[in-house]
Amino acid sequence: MAAVLDALIVSCIKKLQDIITDNAILVLGVEEELSELVRKTDYIRCSLNDAETTRLDHEAVNNWLGQLRDVMYDVDDIIDLARFKGSILLADHPSSSSSKPTRCNCPSCHCNIWTRHEVAVKIRSLNKKIANISNDELLQDLRRRPHPRNGSIWTPIKTSSIVEPNLVGEEVILACRELVDLVIENKEKKDYKLGIVGTGGVGKTTLAQQIYNDEKITGNFDKHAWVCVSTDSTQTSLLEEVLRIMKIRYGKAKSVEELQNKLKSAIKEKSFFLVLDDVWESNAWTNSLQKPLHAAAKGIVIVTTRNEKVAQEIKVDHTHQVHLMSENVGWDLLWKSMGITEEKQVHHLRDIGIEIVHQCGYLPLAIKIIAKVLISKEKTNDEWKRILSNNSWSMNNLPDELRALYLSYSELSHQLKQCFLYCAIYPEHSTINRDDLTSMWVAEGFIDEQKDQLLEDTAVEYYNELIHWNLLQLDLSYFDLGGCKMHGLLRQLVCYLSREECFVGDPESQNGNTMSKMRRVSVVTEKDTVVLPSMDKKQYKVRTYRTSYSKSLRVYNPLFKRLTYLRVLDLTGTLVQSIPSHIGNLIHMRLINLDGTNISCLPESVGNLQNLQVLNLQRCKSLYRLPLATTKLCNLRRLGLLDTPINKVPKGIGRLQFLNDLEGFPIGSVTYNKKMQDGWNLEDLADLSQLRRLVMLPNLERLKIVKATAITKIGPEFIGQFPRSREAVAFPKLEWLIINDMPNWEEWAFIEEDEISLAAMNEGGGDGTAVAEEEEISLAAMNEGGEDGTTVTEKGEASFPRLCVLPSLKRLDIDNCPKLRALPQQLGHEATSLKELSLVAASCLKSVKDLPSLSGFLSVCRCEGLERVTELPKVRKLFVVNLEEFGLCSHL
Repeated sequence: MAAVLDALIVSCIKKLQDIITDNAILVLGVEEELSELVRKTDYIRCSLNDAETTRLDHEAVNNWLGQLRDVMYDVDDIIDLARFKGSILLADHPSSSSSKPTRCNCPSCHCNIWTRHEVAVKIRSLNKKIANISNDELLQDLRRRPHPRNGSIWTPIKTSSIVEPNLVGEEVILACRELVDLVIENKEKKDYKLGIVGTGGVGKTTLAQQIYNDEKITGNFDKHAWVCVSTDSTQTSLLEEVLRIMKIRYGKAKSVEELQNKLKSAIKEKSFFLVLDDVWESNAWTNSLQKPLHAAAKGIVIVTTRNEKVAQEIKVDHTHQVHLMSENVGWDLLWKSMGITEEKQVHHLRDIGIEIVHQCGYLPLAIKIIAKVLISKEKTNDEWKRILSNNSWSMNNLPDELRALYLSYSELSHQLKQCFLYCAIYPEHSTINRDDLTSMWVAEGFIDEQKDQLLEDTAVEYYNELIHWNLLQLDLSYFDLGGCKMHGLLRQLVCYLSREECFVGDPESQNGNTMSKMRRVSVVTEKDTVVLPSMDKKQYKVRTYRTSYSKSLRVYNPLFKRLTYLRVLDLTGTLVQSIPSHIGNLIHMRLINLDGTNISCLPESVGNLQNLQVLNLQRCKSLYRLPLATTKLCNLRRLGLLDTPINKVPKGIGRLQFLNDLEGFPIGSVTYNKKMQDGWNLEDLADLSQLRRLVMLPNLERLKIVKATAITKIGPEFIGQFPRSREAVAFPKLEWLIINDMPNWEEWAFIEEDEISLAAMNEGGGDGTAVAEEEEISLAAMNEGGEDGTTVTEKGEASFPRLCVLPSLKRLDIDNCPKLRALPQQLGHEATSLKELSLVAASCLKSVKDLPSLSGFLSVCRCEGLERVTELPKVRKLFVVNLEEFGLCSHL
């Protein structure tokens, strides 16, 4: 906690220093109080030292840090309050922005005096609390201790470096062959059940995935499904998941009986192959799936579990025990997970390396994660011995299997630690959407500003870093690497470390005192309403409140009155129908996600949310207009409107100068009155210098992008993220695309190069895999939260997902884009309707090639750098102007 607390303190100090000279603060007259707050806060920050490690074994230190954490959150909140109150005073008395107000007996001035007094009293109270914490003997003891070495310094990780082949041992390969043969031998039986049993992190899921993906299996069954069975799974949620993955429509069926009947009817006289991963209780099979699946002609069920008793209760026909890997295989996994190609490079470290493998309990997941720590260290005995002697190995309050994981966590930078711990808000086995997660990190204030870089781009770099450290595992069913999962043991670690401020479950199951301490709440419940426990005098201090995408969950208006400190509100998929006007009082709010809800309008008071950065309104089928106050959201960074039938929008979107992500852009030109129109013109975007993404535009037939001078790259992030879909189409109706006067545009790609490599690897070709010999480790591309940290693609979806781009495009004009170096590599294969291509003043363009569908004309003018035009088999006319040599054309 202390390391994350350190990040919070540093963030608060920086914010305080930045606002002290603001006019909004000067008008309040609280500069001295804020300056004192800075001094006292900085004094404590310098004293934390190794408090994080100490607090896990010392309750007194943990309690002291808890008090400090609560006060620092209050400091963070007072910054918003002071700026908000000061801004109101400035609006009322703009002439007082540079000097303290004089006494006045008018009512408005009395109001101003009360406002100043209110803010000053709150700041003085915080100064007093910090002074009391500073005088505690625990702090003095911590100050006397030597300063430990800090966690690693954060450096950005490129996307390509996180796309790595996963490693499995020879034992897994041999076991896979044996069990595949067993499955084939029994595939004609009614319901043959195979149990894979072993401790957490030992490789059960990895083995099951190898079997699931084996080519002998994929062609032998009508229906396939891979289901992660979490401890929170209910009968209905489990049945719905099986039906969804087997692609069986279940309509409005909700009850267990209705869902079972749907499954029974669809599977009757057919064959199936089902994996139930991470089963904790036998009733997942016996009560929910056994009866309907008995209607199938034949089927195979694989169950992975840590508890052999569960396998016995399910009455499996064969049990395979997954044992800990051998010493030699563990050592091979360690050095190969470091990216080393030959053992001789680290042979001198073999003995100490085997000791590290032993400390990891011979668990693949722990070994892989420790390997990432070792990468950043010198390859010397002394350096590896320091890792081996780290206090994390002997922390009494941590289970043995979590100690290696905690050591890796302790090596993270402070920024990455808080981002990692934030993942505790996701329920077990959840797929984590990258864009949602990084937006919440930004909203919570976790992301440091980098020069000349958007916060969102820095957040994605943090995300990539966590994947690089094997702390998050990619879900390869996302074509753009935009989804991930967290292994069960890692989730156990983050839940343990964040247990005092993060709650996942039904809030009604907790008492008011417990909930009063929580800063982040993720609702998981089978009930149709959420009820917050009542509290006597304490207030809720929740900063993040989200639901688990329950289609039947109702949210009532009193919720908004009780959660006054909210920064993140995610009600995706709930039955919320209206948003009360007092949402405008939530001055701390940074992110509102109402995707897939039944809301029909937003109140005008939403314009009071001056800190709001993200407003997601996608798939809101009853929402037809945006409030006038939308254009007052001066700090808005993302507006999501995809698949929402918006036909009335306010004029002036160009005033949202921080907007960089606009998804579902409603196009129109009809003016209803002086303030509203039926949509925006692309010209309205001219002033949005930070705009980086304009997603999908499903009904657009003609698009002209002119003088977007801030754009240097048009890539996958521009067209958006499309998870788990075989039919995703970007710009499906676009016929004419014109891009003019883009002086700084250099790159254009539909998909990153590394993602192409990843697709090949996922399909088991090229350089993506390598087969091990004897006791060497093999490289095998996988897909889900396996025991060794890999991720599993849902069955029936084993191939790499792809996005279809510009399928209807007939004409492409590029004019005066002097820095553009190349056309998208995939243009010829995606734009299959392309007939006409015009290139003017693209002087850095080197080649025009591989456009098999271009069937009309190619016009090239003033493209001085063009060296080659080739592989255009259908082109009928070629116009070339101002090219010194015509010999560049071949194979037309």
